[in-house]
Amino acid sequence: MIVVADTSPINYLILIGEIEVLSALYERVVIPSSVREELGRPRAPEIVRLWTSRPPAWLGILTPGRSADLHMIHLDPGERDAILLAEELQADQIIIDETRGRQEAKRRHLSITGTLGILQAGAQLGLLDLKVAVARLRRTSFHVSQDILDRLIESQP
Repeated sequence: MIVVADTSPINYLILIGEIEVLSALYERVVIPSSVREELGRPRAPEIVRLWTSRPPAWLGILTPGRSADLHMIHLDPGERDAILLAEELQADQIIIDETRGRQEAKRRHLSITGTLGILQAGAQLGLLDLKVAVARLRRTSFHVSQDILDRLIESQP
C-alpha cells in the first residue's frame, strides 16, 4: 500500500512520538520535497527539524512531475504537491488534515485519511495506545474539537 503525506500529519506524528506507525501501516510512505522543506523551516519544532534532516529509510521524498492546475491555487505547496504525487503514484491514500486540501483531494477522488485516522488505524492494530496518543496530541497545536477526540477514544474497544 502506497501513501502520500502532507506536512501536518507528519509534523504531529513526530511531535507525539508516533511517526513510526506509518512504516508499520504502509508498504511505502512518500512526501513531496516541498513537505520536507516545510518540516525543516526554522519555525518548525526542533524535534521535527531534526527528524527531517535525517529521514528514515522507509520515507520516500519525491517532486511531482507535473504542475498544479487552477483548482489548486488556494492550496499551500505541501498540500498541492501531496495531491499531485498521490495522483501520479496512484497512491492508495493521501494523509492530509487541512480542510481545503481534503476537499480538493476528494474532488479528485483520492482516498483520504488524516492524523486521527492514522492514530485510529494504529490503535486498531495494537501499534499504539490511542488514549496516550490523543493525550499527547491535545498538548500540541493540533486543531480539532474536544468532542471529536472524545468520540475517537470511545470508539475503541
